[in-house]
Formats: sequence, structure tokens, C-alpha cells
Amino acid sequence: MFKNFWGSQEQQAQPRPQEMPTESWYPPSVVSSPSSSRPTTPGASSSSSFGFSRPNDRPSSLSNVSPAEAAGIIAMLKDKSVDELRNLLSDKDAYQNLLYSLEPIKTQIRVRDELRNETLQLARENLEKEPRIMELRNQCRIIRTTELATAQEKLHDLERNKGETLKYYSPSSLLHRLQDAMNQTDEESEALHRQLLDREIDLPTFVQKYKKLRNTYHKRALTYLAAKTSASG
Repeated sequence: MFKNFWGSQEQQAQPRPQEMPTESWYPPSVVSSPSSSRPTTPGASSSSSFGFSRPNDRPSSLSNVSPAEAAGIIAMLKDKSVDELRNLLSDKDAYQNLLYSLEPIKTQIRVRDELRNETLQLARENLEKEPRIMELRNQCRIIRTTELATAQEKLHDLERNKGETLKYYSPSSLLHRLQDAMNQTDEESEALHRQLLDREIDLPTFVQKYKKLRNTYHKRALTYLAAKTSASG
């Protein structure tokens, strides 16, 4: 953050050629500049003074710095001397100390530490639950290979029985069986009538049985006609 902001202040902290450090850790774009050979003070009124550089002179990464953060950096740097600013360019430790003293950096570090601690805590909890997870996984495997197979076979039997029952009591099946019962009753009546003709049965017994058979036949016939009419309607 501080590097990005400081990129627009090349002319102010520019050391004189004879005083420039031989080896600077700071980027060449900062420690070398074709502008004036004398560093200007932070309070100078030139266009390159702190906080008043032209938009085209700002590095593109400055767009990530909010105005409030930039104001805080300016407030921290405006009271520093030229030697202190020059020292920031050449001394990496001094720069790091200043960088980590900024409130936005402190906030970022605090948030990073909180997220890291929460992640570590979640990882520990997951590791503690691993034995239980393995136990449940083994139980699920046992259930799947034993109890589940038995339950599925029983379910298939029940589904088959259900299909057979629904088919047996379907309207078409009921009508068909009712018609078979009518035909059977009619055949029994005819057989009883032949017995009478062959004198295998007496008349009173014939009348009693024949009347009962014909009564049953007509009840089934009426029921069949009513059911067929209702199904077709």
C-alpha cells in the first residue's frame, strides 16, 4: 500500500546523485528519476507534493487505496524530515516498521490471523470427528450389504404381490370372473335338468335346486350388466 502511494512522490524523496545509496532495496522506478536533483520538502507547493499529484502520474494500483487510507498515510509522512524519507527508500527494515504501523495493515493482519485461527479450529474439529465418521461409514457399508439387501428383496416381493392383487381386483378381471361364474351356474342348471329327464332326481328336489341355481344366475347376470354399463359409461 505504501509503495503504491509513494510511487507518485519520486521527486520529493530523490537523493542527490552524490548521496544516493549504492544498493537500494526499493524499486528502480522510485530511487531513480529524471526530475530535479534536489529533494523537495513535503510541504512544497509543486504538482508532485504529497496528495496533489496528477491522476496520470499515479500508479494504476493506487485505485485500490481508499481516500481515507491515503489521508492517513499523508498524515503520517508529512511531518517526517527529508533524511527520514530518504532512509525509508534505502532501509528495508525502516520501511517495514512504518508499513506495519499503518492502521489498515494492522486491520488486515488481524483479520488474516482470525481467519487462520478459525480455519485451524475447523480443521482440528474435523480431525477429531474422523474416527466417528469412519465408524459410521463402516456401519453404512454393513447395512448396505446385509440389512439393505434383505429389505430390498422383501420390498420386491411386496411390490409383486401388490401388482398381482391389483390385477386380480381390477374391473376387467372382476367382470371376467363374474361372467365365468354365470356360465358355471348355467351349466349346473342344465346338468340338473338332464338328471330330471333321466329320472336320476325326483321333481321336488329338482325344483328346489333348480330354483336356487337360476336365482343365483340371474343375480350374477344383473350384476354383470350393471358393472359393464358403469365401466363403459
